[in-house]
Amino acid sequence: MLDSSNPPKLEVRNLFKAFPSQGKQLMALQNINLQVYPAEFVCIVGASGCGKSTLLNIIAGLTPPSSGQVLVDGESVPGPGPDRGMVFQHFSLFPWLTVADNIGFGLQLRRIPRKEMQQRIDYYLDVVDLTQFARAYPKQLSGGMKQRVAIARALANEPEVLLMDEPFGALDAQTKEQMQQFVLELWEKTRITVLTITHDVEEAIFLSQRIYVMSARPGQIKEEILVDLPAHRDLEIKLSPEFIEIKRRLIAGLR
Repeated sequence: MLDSSNPPKLEVRNLFKAFPSQGKQLMALQNINLQVYPAEFVCIVGASGCGKSTLLNIIAGLTPPSSGQVLVDGESVPGPGPDRGMVFQHFSLFPWLTVADNIGFGLQLRRIPRKEMQQRIDYYLDVVDLTQFARAYPKQLSGGMKQRVAIARALANEPEVLLMDEPFGALDAQTKEQMQQFVLELWEKTRITVLTITHDVEEAIFLSQRIYVMSARPGQIKEEILVDLPAHRDLEIKLSPEFIEIKRRLIAGLR
């Protein structure tokens, strides 16, 4: 369960983001404050266009804020860094590299010694159950397998926080549910701190311990919902009265 007596692993403070538009400043994000605690799984939910992806890109260091701060372990982060691993919706694998080489790409950039790099690649291939596909290329994989490679690549850098941007949005409904179960089991195994964004209400409840609800533009944190369900979950929990009650509250918040 969540232990908020510890300082947050990730914190966003008083964050604003405006974009120039027709000679004016269009406010995309307004006074965002949120915390994610060590080993916690948190989702941000909001309608399309509310600024979820912009917020995640700022946290990842890919987009600068207009004002405010992103902190990891209490330290302000000015740009991208290995402390934050990012998983995108569209796999973003290198088609000319094998599965193993895709997983090791970031390690190679960081000049991790070859022996350690191979150990990490082997370990994360095993974690995402793709050891037998180590020498395969992305075009030989299903959508779900490609996303498992993308997650393994992010984890191989051993980040402090894993950020995921609609990670299952490109998958069919059945594969999506399989991947939700896979990611939850992976989180139980690794206990990495995770922040993900989604517009899928059921996905947010199934995966997370807390949910931040964002309002429409300018994006603001409208509500924080504690997901009081057992940490270990299977897909059947989506039919439980407790799950349906949280879903009802979340949908009301999004309205």
